[in-house]
Amino acid sequence: MVRVIGFLVGLGFVFVLGFSLITGAINYVSNPPAETVEHEFHRHAHAPEGGFASDGPFGRFDRQQLQRGFQVFKEVCAACHSLQYVAFRNLTDLGFTEPEVDAIADQWQIQVPTVDPETGEETTRNAVAADRFPHVYPNETAGRAANNNAYPPDLSLITKAREGGAAYTYSLLTGYQDPPEDLPEANRPGTGLYYNPYFANLNLAMPPPLTADGQVTYADGTEATIDQMAEDVTAFLIWTAEPKLEARKSTGWAVLIFLVFATVLAWLAYQNVWRDQKH
Repeated sequence: MVRVIGFLVGLGFVFVLGFSLITGAINYVSNPPAETVEHEFHRHAHAPEGGFASDGPFGRFDRQQLQRGFQVFKEVCAACHSLQYVAFRNLTDLGFTEPEVDAIADQWQIQVPTVDPETGEETTRNAVAADRFPHVYPNETAGRAANNNAYPPDLSLITKAREGGAAYTYSLLTGYQDPPEDLPEANRPGTGLYYNPYFANLNLAMPPPLTADGQVTYADGTEATIDQMAEDVTAFLIWTAEPKLEARKSTGWAVLIFLVFATVLAWLAYQNVWRDQKH
């Protein structure tokens, strides 16, 4: 009797779920949701022509590009954004020498908060290679107060944290433009906002960070166009989000080769052991 009741209860749940699914589908087809202005004007992210050097199963980081990207971050982005999950000593992976890393840390524009061991009072000191990149603002409230109530996100994992990844970051940096004439007045950028069709709601509080060609001067002589700077700093942020990307890919290929080899050996062993056996 209990089984019969349980079966009927379960059958009732299935019927209710099926009815809800069918009625919901019919309602969606007959009354589709209206397309919002943001959806109409929003553009999908795109990578630079040729993509990034680290793309694909055989992709590798371009160390020279990573150093250029770090330079863009240091001279343009670091005024507002931090890299709280990256240590200065990690920059040796980009090709910087240890003395260069020590100098970068010591000359970093934001000092590291610490405590004076003699007085116990809060103070600051120059960074050392073992330190992580210090926060730009002491807390979120200070960050919002300095940026029109918009808190600049940490960029350590930004290419993993945003839909579209690196393509989104590159598109956002190069996507600032004047709003189209047919954009409704209610969706036009207000005071302190800037139109960017790659941003979810079209308007964001961050001013265009890359404003003109030659904004930075690359040590390797590469022409610093806006597109080039955007591509370089995005490549750098791909590295900050996944510094072991090359090792992961190398390990993956080694494992695949091993599995193929082991599969062939297993098949040959099977043929040898069971060759004379009737199935």
